[in-house]
Amino acid sequence: MHCDPRFSRVREVFERHFADGEELGAAFAVYLDGEPVVDLWDGIADRHTGRPWAADTPAFAYSCTKAITAAVLLQLAERGLVDVRAPVADVWPEFAAGGKEAVTVEHLLTHQCGLPVVAEPVPVEEFEDQPAIAARLAGQAPLWEPGSAHGYHALTYGFLVGEVIRRVTGKSVGDLVAAEIAGPLELELWVGAPDSVIARTARLKAGERPGPGVTETPAGGRPPEVLAEMARAALDPQSLMNRALGNPGMHLLKGGANNPVVLRAGWPAAGVVTTARGLAGFYRALVGGELLRPETLQDAMRPRVNGPDRVLLLDTSFGLGFMRPSLTFPMPSPTAFGHSGMGGSLGLGDPGRGLAIGYVMNKMADAISGNLRGLRLVQAVYDSL
Repeated sequence: MHCDPRFSRVREVFERHFADGEELGAAFAVYLDGEPVVDLWDGIADRHTGRPWAADTPAFAYSCTKAITAAVLLQLAERGLVDVRAPVADVWPEFAAGGKEAVTVEHLLTHQCGLPVVAEPVPVEEFEDQPAIAARLAGQAPLWEPGSAHGYHALTYGFLVGEVIRRVTGKSVGDLVAAEIAGPLELELWVGAPDSVIARTARLKAGERPGPGVTETPAGGRPPEVLAEMARAALDPQSLMNRALGNPGMHLLKGGANNPVVLRAGWPAAGVVTTARGLAGFYRALVGGELLRPETLQDAMRPRVNGPDRVLLLDTSFGLGFMRPSLTFPMPSPTAFGHSGMGGSLGLGDPGRGLAIGYVMNKMADAISGNLRGLRLVQAVYDSL
């Protein structure tokens, strides 16, 4: 493990989480101006076997995947293969069905296209057939006028953006991540993990979640009426929130997200298996201009939507696939961007402060987006600058 003395506060917070029983196993990594300053790991990777968390233990990081998928598409945009302002149907003609002729690629990246749910239950047999799930979405009509509102496309984001990428390149997001991001940069990061990686992946432990509408965020900022609405949505299996989060249903598989089917499938919205070092390294490369031109990243960071989210009900803010500071991504810096993952994982970059951060763990928080452990660590980083 490594921790620059300037960031001793970060190590203290990390160790306190274990001492207080808040963590089972976890890792946290930070780059400052491209240099590694924090690389910590501790705890148990698999509570059933007692396998310890090692330097190269990866974890399933849920929606941290969305930022990686966005980077893949933006690379294609830089090459002139995709126009984010153009209709999706230009590259995916079947998508025009149901009145979606004018839906743009930007609408997909910013959760504005009105397709946050797959209307019919996705059978387990289809979980590894992303084009089949995308075809289901192509035949649907939007739930709201695209561009008029935004609502978190928890799983459908990946099948939609991933299909655009496949139509343009003939390759999956996972294939392109391996060939153009993780491979060249030697990152411990997979969107669709091979069996050798699955064998050493940390096993997630579910939190005691009263419902998917509960988010563990700092106190304040959530009006009582919003909390009441979230509580109702969490208890209603037909709520937009539960439908968006539950289909395809990982819970249908033994072990849920620990099942090799999920880890291997590489869903582009929730499919990354990575170490904290790998996730931080991805953001280091983004901030450092290795993956995208600086002007491309700056444009992608520009908030396109901000305010009440039709799915999560809380305020969210998104650029082109990246979360921006909001109640669900409460960052200490206005120049931070990135994406959190359900249960606690977190990746972020901050070009204004020269930071890149990755946090993965296996004890799930009672949260959809954000958790106090990750936020405490991030705050300790900023306090150390």
